[in-house]
Amino acid sequence: MQQQEMPQFDMSKIKSMMILAAIGLVVLFIFGKSMFITIQPGEAGVIFRPFSTKLDKEHIFTPGFQIIAPWNDLIIYQVSEQKTEETMEVLDKSGLSIAVEISIRYQPVISRIGYLYEKFIGDYKSRLVSPELRSAVRKVMGRYTAEEIYSTKRKEVENNIEIETSKVLKNNDVTMTAMLIRSINLPAQIKQAIENKLKQEQEALAYQFKLDKEKSEAERKRIAAEGESAANKIINNSLTPQLLKMRGIEATLELSKSSNSKTIIIGSGKDGMPLILGGNN
Repeated sequence: MQQQEMPQFDMSKIKSMMILAAIGLVVLFIFGKSMFITIQPGEAGVIFRPFSTKLDKEHIFTPGFQIIAPWNDLIIYQVSEQKTEETMEVLDKSGLSIAVEISIRYQPVISRIGYLYEKFIGDYKSRLVSPELRSAVRKVMGRYTAEEIYSTKRKEVENNIEIETSKVLKNNDVTMTAMLIRSINLPAQIKQAIENKLKQEQEALAYQFKLDKEKSEAERKRIAAEGESAANKIINNSLTPQLLKMRGIEATLELSKSSNSKTIIIGSGKDGMPLILGGNN
């Protein structure tokens, strides 16, 4: 029986395969981080292809595992709501310096992050949000006095800053979700003067309210007295001697029906009215 021959391996091919596998591992080790990318929740990305379509602004990469060619660049944006706080010195309408703290909440329009990157090279917070917010604060507060900003028109000032900032951000693919004036700090003397004035105004309003209330009460009593006087006048004018005599007769007849013993003298009273004498059971 002939012995079966063992298959012969081509060592040169095996070496070539091993070399290729080693090269592949090296490539994966070197470029793995740029090829295999995980986009986290609250993030989105756009790809930059330097050798073909350049920046792909229309295709948005959503959260999940992504594989790209090592020579391309996946630009990741945080698309969840973000907050920026600004502390600054501004001048009011009369040139008085006011220290304010402003906070703003915003987020990029997800479908437009490619355009946002193209305009601001990724750093839209320092290139867009902060400068526009500071500009709007200076512009709006420059229209009001310190007293108005601090007390009487604070909400109006806040709303106008929000409107102006929101408009600019919207035109640049960013949505502003909230804006708040966190604090307003005036020089101590100015602040005290404003607070004293407000206190005096409140006291004046309270005193005026008291006067108005007393005036209303006096008017109510006058009207009531006039009404009562008019009613009495009407009653007095209607009480003629004939009516009084008739009412007297009616009352006498009712008394006569009572079970109590009595004596009735017809026509002996004043004006001929009947008299009732007695009254014991």
